Order: sequence, then structure tokens, then C-alpha cells
Amino acid sequence: MDWNAFWSPIRLSLQVTLVASLLVTILGLAAAWRMSRRPFRGKSLLETAIMLPLVLPPTVVGFLLLILLGRKSGLGRAIEWLFGAPVVFTWWAAVIASVVMSFPLVYQTMKVGFASVDRDLEDAARASGASEWQVFRLITLPLTFRSLLSAYLLGFARSLGEFGATLMIAGNIPGKTQTIPTAIYVAVDAGNMTMAWAWAGAMIFISFLMLLLVGHRQS
Repeated sequence: MDWNAFWSPIRLSLQVTLVASLLVTILGLAAAWRMSRRPFRGKSLLETAIMLPLVLPPTVVGFLLLILLGRKSGLGRAIEWLFGAPVVFTWWAAVIASVVMSFPLVYQTMKVGFASVDRDLEDAARASGASEWQVFRLITLPLTFRSLLSAYLLGFARSLGEFGATLMIAGNIPGKTQTIPTAIYVAVDAGNMTMAWAWAGAMIFISFLMLLLVGHRQS
């Protein structure tokens, strides 16, 4: 077995997954907190748009991201001008695809957590002179910790297993954008079942370890 070829997709997958899960947790936290507060005009339309990646085929999401971030789009040209290189077909494109595809799961889990918080406790803290930041940090976050932990786990798992959108916008460049799911696909297509089983086993081990750590933390 070529160990360099084996470890490369694993290292890249962990890199993409760790960055994506952190970003999507922060974004999901902000969006869920805002959407769980007072209603506003257009909230239903915005929430429907947020949940779309959950029901759309990943290839459709990847195609839309490719159009949005490609060199022919204004946003894509702006990113290339700002960073000196296009974002598509880089590992950052894989991060973006993972964030977009996992965002609905993270957002919905966190929104349920925020909705379960007793508003009377928050109002009592405000009445005692606490600022909104203090209410959020000392009351809301501790009460929604389990939901936040579950949301992070979902974001991590979804990012680790992301395939369709990643393949569309990041491609399958060995050592650069090839993650474990795309590596497994290529290995099976080439009939290299030894490598396919090895990568599948690595993904199962990482997922099992993540679940074990979270389960131990919650117990």
C-alpha cells in the first residue's frame, strides 16, 4: 500500500472538516439566535432558503456554488483579486461546500435549542441589569449547551462525508482537494478495493471516535 497516497485524503479531510465545522457552528449559532428572536417580514422565505441545501441534490448545490464563485462571476473575480487566486478547485472550495451543505442541520438543531430556553429567565436577568451579551453568555448559551454540542457533531459529520458539492466545486485533485469520500469513489471506480476499504475504515474510525468523545462529554 502507498502510505503517502493513503494519508493524503485523510489529512485533507480532517483539515477541511475541522475548519468547516467551526465556521458552520459560528454561522449557525448567529443565524439561529437571530431567527429565534422576534419575527420579521420575510422570515419564512429566508428560512426556506436556508433549508434548501437539505433537500436539493448536492450536485445542484455544487453547480450553483461553481457559478457563484467561478471566474465569470463578480464574486469570483473579487475573491481572485483579493487573494490573488481563484477559490474554486482549492481546499477552501471544499470548506465552502461543506459549510453550505451542513448549515441547515446545524441551524435547525441550534434553533430548537434556543426555542427551548425559558424566556422568563432571560427577562429576569435583563430586569436585574444584565446586558444582552451577558444574558446570551450566562443564561442562553449554558441552557442550550447540549443542542450546540449536537449541532457541532452534525456539522462535523456532514462535512466529513460531503461528496457531491465538493466534487463539483473543488474537484478531485490528489494532494490538493481529494477528500476521503472522493478518494473512495475513485478507488472503487478503478477497482482498487484495498484502498477503498482502507479509506472507508478510516472514516468509520474517525466518526466513531467523534461520537464516543461527544457521548462521554454528555454523560
